Amino acid sequence: MKEVSKVLKNFTQKNILVLGDIMLDHYIWGRVERISPEAPVPVLDMQREEFRLGGAANVAMNLKALGANVHLCGVIGDDVAGSQVSSLLLKQGILSEAVVIDKKRFTTKKTRIGAVTQQIIRIDFEDRIDISAKLEKQIIKAINRLIPAMDAIIIEDYNKGLLTQTVIEETIKIAKKHKKLIAVDPKQKNFFMYKNVDVFKPNYAEMQKNLGLIFETEAEFDKQARLLKEKIKCNNLVITRGEKGLYVYTDGNKVHHIPTFAREVFDVSGAGDTVISALTLALCEGCEISLAAIIANHAAGIVCSKIGTATVTIEEILHSYHDNR
Repeated sequence: MKEVSKVLKNFTQKNILVLGDIMLDHYIWGRVERISPEAPVPVLDMQREEFRLGGAANVAMNLKALGANVHLCGVIGDDVAGSQVSSLLLKQGILSEAVVIDKKRFTTKKTRIGAVTQQIIRIDFEDRIDISAKLEKQIIKAINRLIPAMDAIIIEDYNKGLLTQTVIEETIKIAKKHKKLIAVDPKQKNFFMYKNVDVFKPNYAEMQKNLGLIFETEAEFDKQARLLKEKIKCNNLVITRGEKGLYVYTDGNKVHHIPTFAREVFDVSGAGDTVISALTLALCEGCEISLAAIIANHAAGIVCSKIGTATVTIEEILHSYHDNR
């Protein structure tokens, strides 16, 4: 088994393309000391406002924090939120020449309002309509241009309209032609379109929702996971289960359970982004899926101890790995 420190060190040599729904995460934090006289709602005295990259852009941020060279491909609107996304990408050193501006749609923005560490409400500004045929061609052209120099492509689907059937099918075809690792983080709408990929990573709730089932026992979960892997025809099915950790189904009917390494959980938002980022980089370095999943689960445990969409460093993963041996 490869030495973890060497694996992590070599993340800096990897080139990853992230294709997916780009978002802007907007945070407003303050304190609540009274109820409004206008309605029975709390009054928030704002103390801090923050903008972060979200969705596929957060995956790109996670990869960048781990040292990889990252290209982001997706769509933003011709609006203030889109400009903020572009500025943040530039600031973080994420290559964005494949980010297309669509003047007919909103940039997805999620505003989270909270007091101290407790989120009170979330407001979503978004457009879920599928992109036009013209934009599909632009996206596919960008993927064709970039993929030869990549080690892997991560597809982040949040059902916001970028990943149409055409984009999905063409992207997988192009990546396979160039023998690139394909990792997918699916959502409901296109769940069963991602076939013959290297990594398919739904969470437990998404799996139940898409199968139309509620698992009553661990045996039923295991049975349905094996059937899903067979249906999707993926090399590795990775299912995230919160406090229960990761379950990895590989070829040969093997299953690996990696327990969570989180010490304190403040916020699980973005944990899935961290898992697929670290997992993909480890696989690109030639790790067996079991070790790649262990590394990814350490990374997720660290992110869950932070507030909001966050990233993790190589040093933090190493500390967590050695502390939990």
